[in-house]
Amino acid sequence: MSALKGKRKEYLTVKDLQKVLDSCKLHLNQIDEVWPNIFIGNVAVAQTKTSLLKLADDSTYFDLDVYFQPAADFIHKALKSPDGKVLVHCIMGMSRSSTLVLAYLMIYRHLPLKQALQKLIQKRAIYPNRNFLALLLDLDLQLTRKKKTCQIL
Repeated sequence: MSALKGKRKEYLTVKDLQKVLDSCKLHLNQIDEVWPNIFIGNVAVAQTKTSLLKLADDSTYFDLDVYFQPAADFIHKALKSPDGKVLVHCIMGMSRSSTLVLAYLMIYRHLPLKQALQKLIQKRAIYPNRNFLALLLDLDLQLTRKKKTCQIL
């Protein structure tokens, strides 16, 4: 039985991710650089840009995952340009914006979700809502399966 225990794959839960987030000791700022040239901020930072003011409701039922790939592609393309920098913002700069940055780190920087969370909370106090954490867990699982499939081929 103990041999099976050691071989069991540990799957993350939303509660596991919330424990990682709870370990963050940082204070929430209006804007923080969370990855080289990627910033997460609140709406006050972006109020001078009218195109950035189209904010969606941060509902616990909002399907943000349909924006994971387009947002990750946008961030990736912007960072490839000379002197490229990106501000990812939402009203509080804690849930929606951090979820999109986490998706970018997972898709383009190939970080597992838990590691991406740990990296961001070293730079900013974030707290994606439970729905967004569950969507990120799904993405993490999809990327892990894709990676395993690619290694087999």
